[in-house]
Parts: sequence; C-alpha cells; structure tokens
Amino acid sequence: MSYDFHVGQKVVCINDTFKHVSIDQLIRKGEIYTIRWVGEYTHYVDGTFIGVKLAEIHRGNDDGPEGYGAADMPYRATRFRPLVKDKIASLRKLLAPTPDAPVEPKEKVRKKEKV
Repeated sequence: MSYDFHVGQKVVCINDTFKHVSIDQLIRKGEIYTIRWVGEYTHYVDGTFIGVKLAEIHRGNDDGPEGYGAADMPYRATRFRPLVKDKIASLRKLLAPTPDAPVEPKEKVRKKEKV
C-alpha cells in the first residue's frame, strides 16, 4: 500500500491495537491527528517501516518495562489514513479520466452493404 503523507496533514487512526503490549500507546481508533514528522524509521525489534509522529502526542522515551529505549518512536503509517472530508468527491476522482488515458470520441461507423 502506498502512502502520501506530509507534515501538517490531518489523518484518522484506523488501528489502535498493539499485540503483546500492555502500556497505553495513546492513539485511539477514529480520532483525528496532525502529522508533525513522516519518514523511514528503523527499530531493532520492529524492523524498518514508514512512520509518523503526531503533533498531539509526544511519546517520550520508550524506557519502561516493555520499552526498547527509543526516543519519541513514531507510529507505523499503516495505523492511519488521510482524513477525507468529502468522501463522494474522492470516489468521483477514481471514475474521472486521467491525463494518461485520453478519451477518444466515439464515431458512428457506417458500413455499406453489397447487394
């Protein structure tokens, strides 16, 4: 899946479930947040992923009992979707012709019959 997130963009949380983690991760499904940082992040346990940091949340140091020592670790971008204000308009864009695929006018073709 491709993400085109940018700083200042509003996003909605779609997944606030963390397996095997008992510490509150502060995000809530359905809540709207603002991106303050987006980029590739490498964590020695979770690997490399595209992450986002949120203006509304500063996670601090991850040095609790289940922590891994990361400072203000980002959330995976897959936990969020861009906020779409006009859902119908975004669907209309999917149906609109693109510049890469020009629409050719339909012409009536008349065939002559041989008798």
